[in-house]
Amino acid sequence: MNFYNLDISDLRAIGKALLEMVPLYRFAEDSEDVLKVGAGGDKTFKMDEKAEDIIITHLGSLGGEFTVISEEIGKKEINGGGGLRILIDPIDGSKNAVTGLPMFCTSIAVLEGDRVGDVVMGYIINLISGDEFWALKGQGSYLNGRPVMTRPGDDISVILYESQNPGKDLSVLLPLFSLCFRTRCFGATALNLAYLSMGAVSVFVTPSMSRTFDYAAGYLLVKEAGGIVTDIRNQPIENIEIGVRKSNTILASANETIHKKALIALGVV
Repeated sequence: MNFYNLDISDLRAIGKALLEMVPLYRFAEDSEDVLKVGAGGDKTFKMDEKAEDIIITHLGSLGGEFTVISEEIGKKEINGGGGLRILIDPIDGSKNAVTGLPMFCTSIAVLEGDRVGDVVMGYIINLISGDEFWALKGQGSYLNGRPVMTRPGDDISVILYESQNPGKDLSVLLPLFSLCFRTRCFGATALNLAYLSMGAVSVFVTPSMSRTFDYAAGYLLVKEAGGIVTDIRNQPIENIEIGVRKSNTILASANETIHKKALIALGVV
């Protein structure tokens, strides 16, 4: 599907360029040097800045009019601006990346409006394995070109989670953890949602506030693969306005049955 002369092949070209360049920065002597604090409020490392430069340069070369919202630079108009919104997390899991942990990615969401529900295309690339996840609104979710679906059944196998405040968050999550066989914390929200979309896990949850560029692409991946995404109070997130500020928690599940089990464990229903 093509949206205003932008399609998934354009995002995959960006992914290829990122995969060739970004991992080279992992073990650089200055990889942990902080360049500044980005628009999203987190530290900006050289890897973040390089990834963002690659993405914006490629988008500019396409000739379309885009409004980019990115973790590092905030809002940027390309070729006059307007048109599609491009929501970018250049390196999701940047702390993993600069310390050598092999779990980080780039996340790009394309929107026809200013709210999460307006996402029409999502793309996530694992910058270690090269695996590419993408979703097209109304056309499903894919892993390396193969259609994927969320995990079937009502057993909760693995729960992925993120926490910015473990001392507070884990006590909230313990009743939910008691329902599953394993838990994992990878440190990359977009990848967590991507793995949920492909059926590898049953639930992803973060009680900490997230920003839309962290999860917008993954939101579409999960929805198009058959899953459910709300906040942890079971409130819809479709009307949340995109931007660089932290806006909501996330509870994403493989299906409605598992989502209800998770909400009961969290004391919501």
